[in-house]
Amino acid sequence: MNDSQSRSLAKAFSWRVLATLTTGVIVFVTTGEWKLAFAVGAIEVMAKFLLYYLHERAWQHIRFGLK
Repeated sequence: MNDSQSRSLAKAFSWRVLATLTTGVIVFVTTGEWKLAFAVGAIEVMAKFLLYYLHERAWQHIRFGLK
């Protein structure tokens, strides 16, 4: 069974929220700067959302590990 495109988008969105919050916290803890943490988070969320979605869709064409 393959995921629909809307399911792949929902999974990408929920993952990005969690991962971006993690990145923001890491940047803040290491630099102490909220402004930098928000800037890095904004760039990271856009880039990685797209990459995750494309990665998920590519795996729909790979038979490895399917039974």
